[in-house]
Amino acid sequence: MKIVILCGGFGTRLAEETHIKPKPMVEIGSRPILWHIMKIYERHGFSEFLLALGYKGEYIKDYFINYHARQSDLTVHLKSGTCSYSNPMVEDWHISLIDTGANSMTGGRLLRLKPQLQTSGTFMLTYGDGVSDIDIRRLLDFHRSHGKLATVTAVRPSARFGDLRIKQGRVTNFEEKPQAGEGWINGGFFVFEPQVLNYIADDTTILERAPLERLAAEGQLMAYHHSGYWQSMDTLRDKQALEDLWNAGKAPWRG
Repeated sequence: MKIVILCGGFGTRLAEETHIKPKPMVEIGSRPILWHIMKIYERHGFSEFLLALGYKGEYIKDYFINYHARQSDLTVHLKSGTCSYSNPMVEDWHISLIDTGANSMTGGRLLRLKPQLQTSGTFMLTYGDGVSDIDIRRLLDFHRSHGKLATVTAVRPSARFGDLRIKQGRVTNFEEKPQAGEGWINGGFFVFEPQVLNYIADDTTILERAPLERLAAEGQLMAYHHSGYWQSMDTLRDKQALEDLWNAGKAPWRG
């Protein structure tokens, strides 16, 4: 089954990093967050990826073109211009890197993948900036059980601000807002049938607006509720929090 990862946005809220690289290539523990996302799918038996590239897409291409060399010991034969690898530590992934336009919206990027998706059956899609301990197999089983065209994973956002209770200038209680206190939001990790592509008009279509709104209105969009860990990387604060978890060996998405 094919996994689409949207990798083309500008990542303006993380401009400190994204002025030199695309957001999916911002590193968590010396690995791009894109790699972390792909590992989530790999752990559940999925290894065929379509990366929808846009802003600084060449950075992602270069990373994977040179991936084998980065993960291996090398012997360079200067006279012949050849190189041999030893002790390679690489994943068994099939990755298609497809330019979907510099300014395409999320729906437009997906539509540009229609030649690769329209005849391949059910496929999955997620964003290139969010990690989770979601069970991909259970998500897929849920999608197949309801028979609709689309499934979105509903998550509870992590708290960004602490709750202060103040009396006469004195803080009487400080409590970080619990995740369960927030409402459900779109967490990515979609499952789609190919017919969803017919709901997208062109490059300017935002997937989360007209297509998903229409699917919902027609009763074709179901929600898979994930109450476990989920976090998007929107800011440097988010990046640091993810990196702290990874470096401490406590990253929930690590499996």
